Amino acid sequence: MGTENPNRANNYQGYTATPFAAPQNNMAISSSHPVAGSGVSAFRPTSAPVMPNTTPFSSPGPVIGSGPPSFRPMQPGGSGRPTPSYGPPTTGPPNVGQPVLPPPMRPLPPGQVNRQPPMPPVPMGSPPQNLYSNPPRLNMQSAPPSTGPPYPGYHSMQNRPVNPPQPPQQTISAPFSSHQGGYGQPPSVTSSSGMYGAGPTSAPPTGVMSGLVEDFSSLSLGSVPGSFDNGLDTKSLPRPLDGDVEPSFFAEMYPMNCDSRYLRLTTSAIPNSQSLVSRWQLPLGAVVCPLAEAPKGDEVPIVNFATTGIVRCRRCRTYVNPYVAFTDGGRKWRCNICALLNDVQNDYFAPLDAIGKRTDLDQRPELTKGSVEFVAPAEYMVRPPMPPLYFFLIDVSISAVKSGMLEVMAQTIKSCLDSLPGSTRTQIGFITFDSTIHFYNVKSSLTQPQMMVVSDLDDIFVPLPDDLLVNLSESRGVVEAFLDSLPSMFQDNYNVESAFGPALKAAYMVMSQLGGKLLIFQSTLPSLGVGRLRLRGDDLRVYGTDKEHTLRIPEDSFYKQMAADFTKFQVAVNVYAFSDKYTDIASLGTLAKYTGGQVYYYPSFHSALHTDKLRHELARDLTRETAWESVMRIRCGKGVRFTSYHGNFMLRSTDLIALPAVDCDKAYAMQFALEDTLLTTQIVYFQVALLYTASCGERRIRVHTAAASVVTDLGEMYRQADTGAIVSLLGRLAIEKSLSYKLEEARNAIQLKIVKALKEYRKLYSVQHRVGSRMIYPESLKYLALYGLSLCKSTALRGGYADAQLDERCAAGFTMMALPVKKMLKLLYPSLFRVDEYLVKTPIADGEFGRVCKRMPLVAESLDSRGIYIFDDGFRFVVWFGRMLSPDLARNLVEEDSATDFSKNQVCVTERNNEVSRKLMGILKKLREADASYYQLCHLVRQGEQPREGFFLLANLVEDPVGGMNGYADWILQIHRQVQQ
Repeated sequence: MGTENPNRANNYQGYTATPFAAPQNNMAISSSHPVAGSGVSAFRPTSAPVMPNTTPFSSPGPVIGSGPPSFRPMQPGGSGRPTPSYGPPTTGPPNVGQPVLPPPMRPLPPGQVNRQPPMPPVPMGSPPQNLYSNPPRLNMQSAPPSTGPPYPGYHSMQNRPVNPPQPPQQTISAPFSSHQGGYGQPPSVTSSSGMYGAGPTSAPPTGVMSGLVEDFSSLSLGSVPGSFDNGLDTKSLPRPLDGDVEPSFFAEMYPMNCDSRYLRLTTSAIPNSQSLVSRWQLPLGAVVCPLAEAPKGDEVPIVNFATTGIVRCRRCRTYVNPYVAFTDGGRKWRCNICALLNDVQNDYFAPLDAIGKRTDLDQRPELTKGSVEFVAPAEYMVRPPMPPLYFFLIDVSISAVKSGMLEVMAQTIKSCLDSLPGSTRTQIGFITFDSTIHFYNVKSSLTQPQMMVVSDLDDIFVPLPDDLLVNLSESRGVVEAFLDSLPSMFQDNYNVESAFGPALKAAYMVMSQLGGKLLIFQSTLPSLGVGRLRLRGDDLRVYGTDKEHTLRIPEDSFYKQMAADFTKFQVAVNVYAFSDKYTDIASLGTLAKYTGGQVYYYPSFHSALHTDKLRHELARDLTRETAWESVMRIRCGKGVRFTSYHGNFMLRSTDLIALPAVDCDKAYAMQFALEDTLLTTQIVYFQVALLYTASCGERRIRVHTAAASVVTDLGEMYRQADTGAIVSLLGRLAIEKSLSYKLEEARNAIQLKIVKALKEYRKLYSVQHRVGSRMIYPESLKYLALYGLSLCKSTALRGGYADAQLDERCAAGFTMMALPVKKMLKLLYPSLFRVDEYLVKTPIADGEFGRVCKRMPLVAESLDSRGIYIFDDGFRFVVWFGRMLSPDLARNLVEEDSATDFSKNQVCVTERNNEVSRKLMGILKKLREADASYYQLCHLVRQGEQPREGFFLLANLVEDPVGGMNGYADWILQIHRQVQQ
């Protein structure tokens, strides 16, 4: 999804978050402050000294996080304009501003009750900086796990008995110093208890507290006695250090549901009424990854009904599944979606046993498994199944040749020819272009490929239309000869033009007979013929205005129309973009967006540095199992309907998604709503059906079925919420909003959703419990605020002009729209490991890495100047060397002359002849193997080397305040302030 310019090591512009490219313009960076790992990070604004002020709001102070950090660059071109702040605006809609904290309260003598009237609401504004000057502390106590019913949610949480009063506990300061993160024991699976008790400074009577912790988690935000500090202990904040922990309700309550890797609901408790929907402030929907990779031994079973035909409901067309009910001795079955009674065909009949179950259940995967794949009979085909077809549209202008892209691409395609899906059925073809278009005849009767050049760009025609697509197994020798000669054929090409639009039309003419996958390799802004584009990414006047979003949508309707035409003829488009200059990814990416394709972005590609990344990702694209000429529909029970769909596809009708090609790395999100005022059923069923052609030539239908309970309690909806699905859907909605509105409005929409959800949740308990100044939230959503902050800081949504180049922002958006849940969460909250202890420890046992190297919070304070750390967001690695690291250890890992300074040259990590180096390479290999969808390039960073350290690592520590946006603690305080209003 992104690589970095090797020449940009000291060319830092803006805070570019992983995984996209580095900007290019030069600027001076101050590094006069101490750096991370040895005190306060130079990358973070330092706090003002504490001033004795009895009226802390008497004079305005700076906005939190908006003070210019010493690491902050100025605008390119010497204008001196600072990087625009991309925190929520200080003036704007209510509930979206900066936090205002209550004045500090003096502690009362023991036994005395505070009889002051409650404080009136404080208008939104900017709190003084000195409120955050002292290191914040939080007094907390662990919440005991509750002993609830095995399946919570069938009675109101508000009717639970309150435990008898307990003796008050003593104040405990810094209770979490002994281990990372500061968590108490997690509650049992069936418990709905919170993990975070409140500090005694703001706690209600302890009897209420005991009942309170059974219902929700909480963080105390009140003052610590004897101080003017209104903060919270950052170590106590909830963090997803164990990665994506999926909720257990989905599988436990309905064991025959499909695995959550295929389908995740934003909540497994479906509201029974419109009034309940209106109180649930988060998206109501699902995230579907129909071809997700399954572990070995857990593959989706294939069922062939042969002469019987696929068993479906004759009214709603639901496929037979584990939740249908057989009656009348096995002669009829009732559809779980529409409740219609269907006849059982004679070939499918089996008698029922004493408890009403079919006697052949153990031989019927479709009646016992939530996921199954049916072999489709002839009536599911409108034409013979298409062969796997790969067509390559290749830019051969000077930039493509000089960067080495052409050579790496040709070598990779050649190395993958044996692994292309489809065996002897696979078809292949090539077109290259610069200012003219070059067609290649590679039919089997030739000994060498023939090139035909078309220079008339206004009237494109296809010479020898029948010979441009060939069967790979028959023409293998000619195809290999072409790939071998392609780099040398254009090695002296100095053409700088790009007739991309006409070449795209030519590819469409060739592929429209069969369909297939079109892989575009683009290095130059389209400059000739139809679809030519202009430079528009540097128009500063547009940023911050109502026209800002127009930069992020296609400039020319040609590309969207071409995408619609490609989809109609079952062509999926993948775009590989390589330029170090602006190439208008917003327009080119439209081709992938509406054809179910993908955008791969390699800015400033250079073969010496980026070969491994391109080779891995192109090889995966070519060799992964692909579902061809697909359509997908998701059905749901009576009273519920899907209203909107989000991802890379074309919507063919109101509920039919057209996907010319699908693979295991693509996910799609959708929202649903209630059709009726009141749901009368107790369970809602969902069924995803993907009809496709397998590479072997079979037409198949992959079906995933799941059930979810209908509830009358809002608290139960929150308790069964799935943060991963919610964040995936929220991210897609925000990216789509940024295509019609300013980035600031998209970020505000995320914040507002979180605030409204927590405010509604707080209302459930504010009357029953005296929650005081605690921030309360459901255990299931304890990471929601952090992921929301990470979304606002992501490349697709952060800042303004100087915070991310336009191409990389658009590429990030296209990529995030297609990511499965786990990949999305990894990108938003990357892994940070300390590995030096593991590297020097001997010997190593299997599984030792996971025990020794734990994930750490993404803050600069996590970095120790004596250590080595690996930062992994799923798209790139950053290996950070502390400045006080042993020189011998550094020399074991990198070349002698590079061990002291990584900024002068592009230092690479390669395996050296020592145990430490082998261990490090083994770690990187293990992390890459955990998710093969992208290849993480490795970047070495030494502490204090600016701007390299800031660009690669410090700017991506999402819990720290960066570039004018709040850190995690301030973000929590801000959200809590708005929740209380």
